[in-house]
Amino acid sequence: MTRYFPASLILILGLSLGFWVGRREVTQNPDATAVSEKMPLYYRHPMNPKVTSTTPAKDEMGMDYVPVYAEQPTATISPPESGKILYYRHPMGAADTSPVPKKDEMGMDYLPVYESEPETSGQIQISPEKIQKLGVTTATVSKRVLIRSIRALGSIQVDERRIHAVTAKFEGWIQRLYVNATGQAVKRGEPLFDVYSPELVTAQQEYLIARQGQQALQQGSAQARDTAARLAENALQRLHYWDIAQVHIKHLQSLGKPLDALPLMSPVNGVVLEKPALEGMRFMPGELLFRIADLSTVWLLAEVFEQDIGGVRLGQVVQVHINAYPDQLFSGKVGFIYPTLATETRTVKVRIELPNGEGLLKPGLYGSVTLAALEDKDARLAVPDSAVIDSGARQVVLVQRSEGRFEPHVVKLGQQADGYYEVLEGLDAGDEVVTRANFLIDAESNLKSALGSFGNNGADSGQTTHETQQGGH
Repeated sequence: MTRYFPASLILILGLSLGFWVGRREVTQNPDATAVSEKMPLYYRHPMNPKVTSTTPAKDEMGMDYVPVYAEQPTATISPPESGKILYYRHPMGAADTSPVPKKDEMGMDYLPVYESEPETSGQIQISPEKIQKLGVTTATVSKRVLIRSIRALGSIQVDERRIHAVTAKFEGWIQRLYVNATGQAVKRGEPLFDVYSPELVTAQQEYLIARQGQQALQQGSAQARDTAARLAENALQRLHYWDIAQVHIKHLQSLGKPLDALPLMSPVNGVVLEKPALEGMRFMPGELLFRIADLSTVWLLAEVFEQDIGGVRLGQVVQVHINAYPDQLFSGKVGFIYPTLATETRTVKVRIELPNGEGLLKPGLYGSVTLAALEDKDARLAVPDSAVIDSGARQVVLVQRSEGRFEPHVVKLGQQADGYYEVLEGLDAGDEVVTRANFLIDAESNLKSALGSFGNNGADSGQTTHETQQGGH
């Protein structure tokens, strides 16, 4: 037999059951309604808890002030009961510290860091596994003599002091040309061409006549002998002035008659740079017939930048690399520093003298010069240049405080020389600085500081995310 309940009875039972369940939830979670009805006591600065406001506000960077409730402990910074202050750190988490109290760019006080703090603010801690993965290497800051290497480019040029012009001091014609090509090597005393000249024939005849008269007057008076000797000497000297070689004068004396053609000799060992002379051509006194260069010593004209010219000295030994001979190193010395600066390139020419006994250094070859400029004979505190992180506004070095713990230090640097920077401020001898993977460590440090500015939860989640990304890589 089926029993039916009235609809009114079912409605009353449902309302009673809902009221009972609601009271039970309120009883079990009394804070659910209380939290929604709580009002903040005040609002604090997101970066500096000491700055508060009674109404919602924003800081200098547009971040909202954080509300503080009655049950929430106020976020204040109180120094430890004991322990001395190590240094002061940037309030915004930037990699910047100070040994004395100071303010940042926005006027906020730097925060003190005490010995008793478990983990020093402004430092970053990396696991040994990650250090090995990043390839972190360190070096010890120490004193050293700084030798700055100056590098410049240049080209091989002919030594201007070893260029000789071959000309004739009389009028004549070239009967036979022995050296007939530009670039041909010649030796001192080697005949260049045979020349016929009426003036030269006349000079030979005068010498032979004077010499015969001198011999004929051997039994004459002393005055006559002296006059004949002077005439013969003057005629012979005239042949010498016309660059007639001694061997040909002896041949003239033995033959006893003028030579129709006489050879003109090379005055030096070298190569022919210019050869206007042609066989059969007529030439006049002083006309250029050959230009010969002695290449036993050559110049390298290097272009040294104006900021480096102060480290160049006369007589300084240099090392030269020639592009044509990559496996050879040539040594020379600074012979001259030109007195003017090229305004287009802001460089000064430096002349370097190079011995060229083997003839390898040909004019026109390009090469690079390395000069060692000694900055100071005294040892100075120096750090490898690979350890410096230069942002343009400041230079930072990561110091390893312990295994896996790194601390950024702002440094003041001096001269750079041979892979090292002179350290004026910010480091001490014996500090261990990061020389490899320091940019990766700095990037991670900046990321943690940025995430930490949003509170502990954000920092933790940010660190977890970063660790996951590192592991993924």
